This record gives sequence, C-alpha cells and structure tokens, in this order.
Amino acid sequence: MQLLNTLLLTLSITLMYSSPLIFTALGGVITQRSGVDNIGLEGMMAFGACGGSIICYFTGSPWIGLLAGATFGAILALLHAFVAITAKGNQIISGIAINFIGAGVATFLTRFLFSGAAQSNSTINLGIPKLFELLGIDKSKSQLLQSAEIDITVIIAFMFAILIWFVLYKTKTGLRVRACGEHPGAADTLGINVSRIRYICTILSGVMAGLGGAVTSLAISYRYTPTVITGQGFIALAAVIFGNWKPIGATMACLLFGFAQALTVVLAGTSWLPSQILAMLPYALTLFMLVIFVSRSRPPKALGQPYFKGQA
Repeated sequence: MQLLNTLLLTLSITLMYSSPLIFTALGGVITQRSGVDNIGLEGMMAFGACGGSIICYFTGSPWIGLLAGATFGAILALLHAFVAITAKGNQIISGIAINFIGAGVATFLTRFLFSGAAQSNSTINLGIPKLFELLGIDKSKSQLLQSAEIDITVIIAFMFAILIWFVLYKTKTGLRVRACGEHPGAADTLGINVSRIRYICTILSGVMAGLGGAVTSLAISYRYTPTVITGQGFIALAAVIFGNWKPIGATMACLLFGFAQALTVVLAGTSWLPSQILAMLPYALTLFMLVIFVSRSRPPKALGQPYFKGQA
C-alpha cells in the first residue's frame, strides 16, 4: 500500500509540474512552426506568473488570474512580434531582452503593490479547484485518492495539446502556419498573409507561456516570487526541440521533465542522495536530452528568418 501511495504521489506531482511546461511548450511549438523563434518564453512565463498572482489576489478569482496571466504574456509577445516581424530584428536578441523585461517588470510590480516586498501575497485560499472537487468526490477517507489528486489545469493542458495537434495537422489553418515556417515565399505566392500568421502565432505563444506562468504561481507556489519561474521557460523550450516541434512530442517531453522534478520532491530528505544533486536533476536531464536528440530534430526551414515581401 505504501508503494502504491508513493507511485500515485509521484504521478500526481509529475502532472502538477508538467502542466505549466506543457502550456509554455505548446506556445513555443505554435510560434516556431510559423517561423518566429521565441526564446523569450521564460520572461513571458515570469510576467504571466506575476500578473496571474496579482490579479487573483485582488479579485479573489483564480480563473480571472489565469486570464490575466495569459494577457500579460500576450503583451510581451506582441512586443517580440513587432521586433521580429515588423522591424525585422534579430529574434534571438529580442527574446533575450524579453526575458529580462518580463522578470524585471514583474519584480517592480510586486514591490510597488506589496509594500516593497519582492513577492506577492499568498493566494493559497484562492487556489485553482482540484479535479476531485469538481467531480464532487470525497477523498478525505481515502489515502489513495489524496495521493492521486491533481489540478484541473492538468486536464486543460492535455486538452490544449490535442487541440493544437488537430489544428496544426488536420486543418487548413494549420497547413498555412506550417507553410509560413517552412517556405514563407511559397505561402505568400498562394495568397497567405505571412506577417499576419506569424503575428497571431507569436501572440498565441505569449498567451500560452503567460498561462503556464499563471498556473505555476496559482496552482504550485500560490504566490509570485522572483525565482518561481527560474529555468522553466528554457526547459519548455528544450521540450519543443526534444519533441521535434510537434505538440504531442513536446507534451511527452514535458512529462519527462516533470517526472524529474517530481523525483526531487519525493526523494527529498533521503540520506543516500544529496539535496544538491536532486535540485540539479531537471536541468541536467534537459542538457542530456538536448545533447542526445538535438541532432535528430529538424526545425522548420525558415525558423528565425525575417520574411521580406516578394522574397523567393
């Protein structure tokens, strides 16, 4: 029974930590499939986590907080889209700037709104409902159900993964998005507005990254702190590459990275493995997977390349 409880707890924590990564990685898949490189996912997550926590605290609604997080992420994505698509700027430099802007403005807002504190006030009493709560299941008498409890955001994340896969590979809209990332010149000659498609996809990536950040601050940490997102945006970016720029592949990679994070929690306090080793496990796994699989991944041919009207 103890082993089963541990396995269910590990699964629950894996899903909990995978959820924000899945949202963010799916946003990375969308924008990179359209040809716009976005390494600013970390900053968008941080800004979304801040916005979600602040708005949830002042409105008392975690759902409004999630919507606010998505909006905050979209604001930074719009800035990145302008630099990358309209101004034809370097997308890597723009993404790095977005990372600094997102984290910097988030810290400024928390200090301004919470009397100089570097973190927002707790929203633990306003948390996102658990799955069993929504289903009306009483888990108080079952230790197994308590170990297997998950947030509703996990279900939403998987629903988004299926939806984005369907749109990208089973609809004309998805074909147009992939055409803009593979050969924008050919897409342009067919009457597809490349700039419009790329703008929409880049903004959607900000929405998803901001949503991932808000999920982190509302369903995991219950507050925004400057370190709550540290590294997660880059792990999500690695999941996009590891998943070969495909929604389902990126989702599976996020589950793997979430499992690594779950191990750091489940094995915490064990005498045979130092806590420092456990803390570095998710990041070490990210580097290991990139080294193994980056040579086998094939990015969109026009990824990171500004498109000029009439370009062949």
